Amino acid sequence: MSDSAHMSNDSPGKGSPQNEKDSIKNVLVVALSVCLVCAVIVSAAAVLLKSQRLANKELDRNKNILIAAGLFEQGVTLEEEIVSLFGKFEIRVIDLEEQRLLSDSEVEQAGIDVLKYDQRKAAKNPELSIELSSAEDIASINRRARYSIVYLLRKDGKLDRIVLPIHGYGLWSTLYGFIALRGDGNTVSGITFYEQQETAGLGGEVDNPAWKALWPGKQIYDADHKVALKVIKGTVDKRSPNAKHQVDGLSGATITSRGVQNLIRYWLGDSAFGPVLLGLSGRG
Repeated sequence: MSDSAHMSNDSPGKGSPQNEKDSIKNVLVVALSVCLVCAVIVSAAAVLLKSQRLANKELDRNKNILIAAGLFEQGVTLEEEIVSLFGKFEIRVIDLEEQRLLSDSEVEQAGIDVLKYDQRKAAKNPELSIELSSAEDIASINRRARYSIVYLLRKDGKLDRIVLPIHGYGLWSTLYGFIALRGDGNTVSGITFYEQQETAGLGGEVDNPAWKALWPGKQIYDADHKVALKVIKGTVDKRSPNAKHQVDGLSGATITSRGVQNLIRYWLGDSAFGPVLLGLSGRG
């Protein structure tokens, strides 16, 4: 018998089990089954871990508020310690449209849960936010939520710290952070950015502890309560009478530095927190 005959006899026929197993239909069924199983596993994991993910997000937010306020102690890693430190703050709601603090009853009427309120999400909802004109939108945020959370810390019955959420566009991304002021509503206690995607080593230095250490003690406003604080190009001349209103720019990151200055001008200005700060500090 010829070799070709042997090959013909040994090879599986068109309808053989081997050919059916290797058919495109079976391959697709197996692939789809694997995808379905993976999708179920991923979805189940997302559902099961959602509460933990949200808890971690809240913990990170609280930690950044403490950092901005200058109250975070190095070495504090336990969740209980962070919760305890953050628990000293009074959480209030600011109506940015009416530029005033809301009472507890007004917060309840507005349907706001201060522990779960998502200002970023609210800013995307036309019913809960306003669209800013090009003249108003110096921080390049497009829309601003009507309500904002503010964190107040009192000491011996007096206002000691005011922590405000801030955000604005840099070079490549929106920078999200917190700025803390002393009880006078004017002197910077600290600043931190917890989310940004600026260039590493350049604009990304907004979260460098060395740069953030330049902010405490700086003055936001001039005598007319206009935002005077600037992030300048280069290094601040400490002998200058304007030094108290100036912060060193980020080397090689002019646009990011300008973005930080613009978000400070907007959020601490008359269109946002400025009038409320006047009232809180007793200067209004």
